[in-house]
Amino acid sequence: MRRSSTFARQVLLVRVGRRDGDLHPTDLTPTEHRYADRQRRRYGLDRLSRPTLAVDPTLGLDRADIDAVVPVSPAMPPMAQVDDARSIPLLPGERTMARRMKFGLVNACTLASLMLGMLAIFLAMQGEVRMAALCLIACVGFDGLDGALARRLGVASPFGAQMDSLADMCSFGLAAPVVVYASLAGSVSTAAAAVACALVAACAAIRLARFNVSPKDGRFFCGVPTTMAAAVLAVTVAIGLPVPGAVLVAGVALLAFAMVSSFPYAKLARLVKLPPWLWLAPVIGALVDIRLTFALVVVGYLVSGPVLWLRQRRTA
Repeated sequence: MRRSSTFARQVLLVRVGRRDGDLHPTDLTPTEHRYADRQRRRYGLDRLSRPTLAVDPTLGLDRADIDAVVPVSPAMPPMAQVDDARSIPLLPGERTMARRMKFGLVNACTLASLMLGMLAIFLAMQGEVRMAALCLIACVGFDGLDGALARRLGVASPFGAQMDSLADMCSFGLAAPVVVYASLAGSVSTAAAAVACALVAACAAIRLARFNVSPKDGRFFCGVPTTMAAAVLAVTVAIGLPVPGAVLVAGVALLAFAMVSSFPYAKLARLVKLPPWLWLAPVIGALVDIRLTFALVVVGYLVSGPVLWLRQRRTA
């Protein structure tokens, strides 16, 4: 340790402004030798021999050792050495032509959802809100299809998960609030509609980011998923739910906050296991009045989150 500290001190004592070839023989002399030189000069002993090498040979050091410990500016960090410059494969595992085609098919579904979301934005800008809502419903279908195909074909990958998250943000975090904003034009104030739709976009971004970094629960969602929220908004616009504009704005804001809530919401796999008579009731109600039935189903699902949360707290 003493030897290392002595060498570090002698490197730091190099005079600023000298070139590599202009180093004085005493510039890199160890500190102990420089103090001895002062004593020799003080007592008239300059006739004693002085070291003539730039580095003390007893240390066994060369120029490469000196460069290795020369201080580096904090503004210019040293470049990390990359041993392997090959890119990480997008599809882990066996890279056969058949798996690549399956991988391309899954990502094509993801891109289809993305493109339909863009088309929904364009249609909403032209006033075709019903067609835009139908495009959003198709986005929901492709979003569920790509995940199911990835698991069925065995080509699930981190790249596909990130692609799906980005497509969801475009289709459900941006296209859905744009379509809702276009449908609310003229029925409510522009500021109220803008705030409610901006909340949907912000909460969708938070919901997707939280989903990517949180541990997965096979039974419940933590908050309403963005796909389901977008589906509710799209169907509301498509069927023209006959409610006042202020109620629609409040419902949109409530749905946005439900996405970032911590309430547990049952996944579709658990809903399918419900008794058949529970599924028969909404089917019959849709035949009688589809709008009222849809509103009751949405309200019931939103209320189920707080109910499950209270039940879990009581049993804990």
